[in-house]
This record gives sequence, C-alpha cells and structure tokens, in this order.
Amino acid sequence: MRYSPLLTDLYQLTMLAGYLEEGMADEPAVFDLFFRHNPFLGGYAVFAGLDTALGYLENLRFAEDELEYLHNLGIFRPRFIDFLRTFRFRGKVTAAPEGTVVFANEPLVTVEAPLAQAQLVETALLNIINFQTLVATKGARIVHAAADGTVLEFGLRRAQGPDGGISEARAAYVGGVRSTSNVLAGKLFGIPVRGTHAHSWIMAFPDELTAFRAYAEVFPDSCILLVDTYDTLKSGIPNAITVARELRSRGHELVGVRIDSGDLAYLSRETRRMFDEAGFPGAKIVASNELDEYVIESMRSEGSRVDIYGVGTRLATCAGEGGGALGGVYKLVRIGDRPKLKVTSDIAKATLPDRKRLLRAVAPDGSFIQDVICLAGEDIAPGATVFDPANPLQYITIPLEARFEEVRGVAMENGARTAEPPPTLDEMADRCREQLSRLPQGCLRFINPHKFKVSISSGLNELRLRLMDEVQRGYKKLHRGETP
Repeated sequence: MRYSPLLTDLYQLTMLAGYLEEGMADEPAVFDLFFRHNPFLGGYAVFAGLDTALGYLENLRFAEDELEYLHNLGIFRPRFIDFLRTFRFRGKVTAAPEGTVVFANEPLVTVEAPLAQAQLVETALLNIINFQTLVATKGARIVHAAADGTVLEFGLRRAQGPDGGISEARAAYVGGVRSTSNVLAGKLFGIPVRGTHAHSWIMAFPDELTAFRAYAEVFPDSCILLVDTYDTLKSGIPNAITVARELRSRGHELVGVRIDSGDLAYLSRETRRMFDEAGFPGAKIVASNELDEYVIESMRSEGSRVDIYGVGTRLATCAGEGGGALGGVYKLVRIGDRPKLKVTSDIAKATLPDRKRLLRAVAPDGSFIQDVICLAGEDIAPGATVFDPANPLQYITIPLEARFEEVRGVAMENGARTAEPPPTLDEMADRCREQLSRLPQGCLRFINPHKFKVSISSGLNELRLRLMDEVQRGYKKLHRGETP
C-alpha cells in the first residue's frame, strides 16, 4: 500500500525547502523515535507498525499531480519542486522487531539519512508507529486479561476511519488478538476472519426460533447464535438448545452462542449450566459489548464461563486512562559530527543525544532484569554501573550473572529492507507472547504496575551532562551580551 508523501505536516516541507536553500539538505542526520510515558498507565508497551513504516519509506516518491499541488500552493520555489521530483529515501533504519516489549524513553526507531530525507518522514512514521504500538499494547493487555480465553477483534465499525480499522486489526494481531471480523484486513494480512450475525437477523424473521433455524440451515457447521435479542435465559438459550438438537440430528454441532448485553458474568454461568444439562458441553459462549481488559478481568473474578471475548470499541479506539494516543516523538540526536539534545528545565525531559544501542539485561533463567541505553560505540558488560536518566545521582550495578541482549537491529539499509523474507504476523505475535512471559509479573498488572527499570550508561550520562552544561554556558554568555 502506497502512502502519499503529502501525508505530512506542512512544516516538514517548509523545513525541507529551508534546508535546501541553506545548503543543509544533504547534511548527515540521526533522529530517534520514542515515547515518554507507557500507555494506559501500564508497565510496558508492545512495539508495532514497523513493516508498514518500512513500506512507506521504500515507496516514498512524489507523483506529478502531488508536485503540481505543492506548486499551486504558491509558497515554494521551482527549485524545491524540482528537488522533490527525484526525492527518495536512501537512509538506514534501526528498530526493534515488531512484537518486542518496550518502555518509555527508549529509542524504538532510529533513522540515519541526509537531513532532508530524515526530516520529511517524521510525521508519517509517528502516525504509523504511534497508533499501531498503542493498539498492540491494548490488545496484549486484553489477551492477558482473557487468560485461556480467546479474543476476537470486532472494532471496525468504531475505528478511526477505514485506514484506522485496517491498521487496528493488524496491530491487534501483533498484540495477540489473532482473528478479526474485518474482511479486508483478513485479505490484506492473512488474518483469520470470524463473525456471527446481528440482532437485525433475528428481527427480520417472525420469531427468534425461526431466525435461529434459518441461520443454522445456511451455516450448519459454523453456527453461532446471538441469544439476547429478546430474553437471553427465557428465550434465547432455550431456542438455541432446540436448534442445537436439530443440528445434531442431522450430523452437525452448534458451535456456540453470543451474549451481547446484560450481566455477562452471570448470564455466561447460567448459559453454561443450561447447555451442559442439555448435553452440549462443547458449545462455546461468546461475550461482547464494550469489553476491555478491566471488564474481562472483573468477569473472570466473578466466575464467568465465557470462552471467547469479542472486543470492539475499546480496542479500536484504545479507550482507557492513559490511552487514546501514544504521544511518541521524533527528535534530532546528531547532525554531521555533532551530537544534539533538546534541553529543558526538567532533566527528565531532556533527550538522549547521539547514536545509541538498546540493551536488555537478562537473568540466567531468561527473565528480563532491566534495559540499558548506551552510546553506539560504548563497551558495556555485566557489573557495569548505570544511571537513572531522570536523576543522574541515582545509579545501580548490573548483576554479574546477567547477560545482555540487543533489543534492536538494522531493519533498512540504503532505503531497502534487510529482512528477507520479512517476519510474519504470527512470528510477531509469538514474540510478544514470549517477551511478556519474561517480564517481571508485576509489570503485567493493570493497576499500579511494577516499573521496569530503564537506565543509561556512564558514557551516555556523561555526554548528556556535558552537552547540557555547554548549552547552559552558552545561554549565560548571551545573557551577558557575549558571543556564545
């Protein structure tokens, strides 16, 4: 799928035009993409959207009608339009694999390219990765809450537009939601498609039993009946059991029923009892209606008997405290041979300069201990002292028995992907599941989760403090009227 290069903010293009006029367009630059706070007030995030982003970068070029539109805006010089005509991304991308568990302030994606190329892609990369990472994280949380239950993605009708619905189904899969009601997403990504029927099917027939029989006649081997149109326990379930018996007499089995309203925990327990007593212990119970990780966890604590959770609105819109948007940013960390950082009055918000590696300290049993961000050329080993990025006076020592794993790798070189073939969605989802199993269990809590530690190395700490000191001394000189 091609994304137009006009999928950007105007200021990206005005900066590009300015770089061209200033002779800076080809200056080597390095940008980091990261987020400052874990979403949903949680203990982690699940990285997603990389393959989509790499596809955007590979196909980045301006069509003639797009150039004509920019020309007609009347703000760009002909030289800039000509520059865009041959514009391509030829840079390097270092990133975590999709499905990797990541944390606030870690460089998820690093782009190294001539300044014009690295600058233009900011908006699109943030648009793609912010949303898909947020959805993958929400999906992983919901799957964790469901435990041994199955989760289906039902969010298309409530998603943020058609493209949001497609991206959401893909990213939810990375987080572990391995089926969707979205037929186009099924076609594009090979995601298994699932579904039942709506209340309108029941209402289109003279009565509920007639509607159930008609549906079972058409779909005898994949029949799931929606049982709450009128009264779940007094009408829906008895009629569903009648149809289940009729199907069995013809050599078929009712797959299950779906409950879409009411007290889902109580109704699921009663539904299970009624089906078991009728001789259908294999009939599945599907629950839907404004579900999310909190509701599912509450239902399970009440002894619900739901087998399959259909999650729509609150997954597609990433609803919940600390949700809605990831808030990822894209910051310049090096230009030419000069490391760069953004300085604020709050050291916790100061960026981390220069090219970096992201390492994960792992215990002998394979569990994750903590992450360390260090300079690209810096040697670091177990036993090293590492620092709190928000408070350099706080430091800890990496255990001697730990080993380090590289979290990221080169995903694109000279504008071409390095992974052939690219990883599948199943491989991404498997990685997510495996990595979550290696986290401290407290990180998976929904309320007041354990904070997984992310530290910076001594070399990176010293560089950041030195650059901050240089900037502050420059401010003081300006204040005194001196040339910085």
